[in-house]
Amino acid sequence: MKKEKPYAESFKIERIFIYLLLTLLAVTILVPVAWVLMASVKENSEFYGNPWTLPKGLHFQNFADAWQTANMGEYMLNSVIVTALALVLLVVIALPAAYVLARFQFKSRAVWNTLFMAGLFINVNYIVVPIFLMLNNGDIYLRKTFGAPFFLNNLFVLALVYAATALPFTIYLLTGYFKSLARDYEEAAYVDGAGYFYTMIKVIIPMAKPSIITVILFNFLAFWNEYIISMTLLTNPELKTLPVGLMNLMAAQRSAVQYGQLYAGLVIVMMPTLILYMCVQKKLTQGMTLGGLKG
Repeated sequence: MKKEKPYAESFKIERIFIYLLLTLLAVTILVPVAWVLMASVKENSEFYGNPWTLPKGLHFQNFADAWQTANMGEYMLNSVIVTALALVLLVVIALPAAYVLARFQFKSRAVWNTLFMAGLFINVNYIVVPIFLMLNNGDIYLRKTFGAPFFLNNLFVLALVYAATALPFTIYLLTGYFKSLARDYEEAAYVDGAGYFYTMIKVIIPMAKPSIITVILFNFLAFWNEYIISMTLLTNPELKTLPVGLMNLMAAQRSAVQYGQLYAGLVIVMMPTLILYMCVQKKLTQGMTLGGLKG
């Protein structure tokens, strides 16, 4: 028993160090968020004193002004439409692809795996210009042929681009999770006469729900906060998404110096992601740590 004491004390010190490190990390994340929330309800005159002082009152007019000044409501609707479409397209394409790559053997399987793995190393920001030129050339052809463009200033096309750029990471993550699931459940379904598609829908997808929620949350954050592709492909002011609208608000307030409205706009962009994370936090943790039963 005496020999176990140094080990127990060392383990206790390590736990204390880890807790202190996690606490420091949490403070570095929570303090800026709390400061932005506090600044969003301050009057403009309160920013010229100590920035850490609590607001004298709750000036919610900042949110109304931000909503009207940069059309944040219209931009939020565009962001909701684009993000929802992109997530639906991504899930509908990625789930069958990941299931097939994880469960079936076929001649081109290694080639598809290599292509999706290679896609993990492509930074989307580096290919924005080629994407824009490709879509612009398509619109030039459509104008000459049909008299109207289609690819640029189209929320569906933007959602399609988002889904396409997120496919490599999503398929890679889902494939790894599907491989960890026991085959016993599928074999039982096959014995009962179920087909491949029915087995995937009724057996595999419910078992992989934590992993699916994880990829949905990660991609939601990426699509919701994406700025460069949206700014490039949507030149029509009425179709811009929320991050672009926030930049418009910053530009509008640069000369007026309305800091309260600016931080209210930041909160409008940030709140949906915080609410979604709080709603799916438990499932997110399961998706990142749990696998299937080993058969």
